[in-house]
Order: sequence, then C-alpha cells, then structure tokens
Amino acid sequence: MSINIAALAACMLFAAGARTDALAAPAGNATRGAEIYTRCEACHALEYSRTGPKHCGVIGRKSGSVPGFDYSPAMKRARLTWDETTLDRFLADPLKLVPGTTMTYSGIPDPQERADLIAYLRDAGKSPACR
Repeated sequence: MSINIAALAACMLFAAGARTDALAAPAGNATRGAEIYTRCEACHALEYSRTGPKHCGVIGRKSGSVPGFDYSPAMKRARLTWDETTLDRFLADPLKLVPGTTMTYSGIPDPQERADLIAYLRDAGKSPACR
C-alpha cells in the first residue's frame, strides 16, 4: 500500500482547521468598505450610539459593552469579542450567531463585502475621529 504523503498532510491540516489559500477569507478593501458602511448608517455611527451602538473601537471590544447603550439580553449574554472572524460570522447572519439580538438586519451574504466592511471598521477605529 502506497501513501501519498502530501495528500495525507493536506488532509491532516484541513482536519485540524488550517486554512489553505482557497479557503482563506478574502482580503478586505477599506475604501469599498466605507461605501458598504453607508448601509449601516441607518442605525449606527462611528463616533456615537444611535439605534445601534457606536462602531469606533468595535474590533477588540466585548459584545454588549458600550457604556450607556441599551443592548438586548441576548447580546449582553453573548460574551463575544469582536475580532475579524467573529464580525464576519455576525455580519453574515446576526440572528444565527446571536439568537434574540435586536439587530434585525438580515446580514451580508457576500464574503467580499463583509471583508471590505471589516477592513473599513478596523481602519476607522484607528482614525482621529475614533480617538
């Protein structure tokens, strides 16, 4: 019996959760993300809370933690940390990741649009407006 070592190694990496280039999330473009963010502005702003919490500093922040914002019980219990992976999952389907959230937006199905929006949020969080 002959074993193809390369194929075996690839299967082991895949099983362990390692990403290959074909499976990796797309690179985000913050300029396109700024355009996509205009959809969010019906409820959110970078610098201040509106119907939804402010987005300055969202990357690295714990869910349900903006002082003074009235979060849903589901978001308060979620205990997530908003990193690129968690944001991608939430933006794809908010109600799937946090059942009971009051964010009624159905999500962004396009992975590239999500990556672009996350790139924008990451860069905006470092801007003078968010300091």
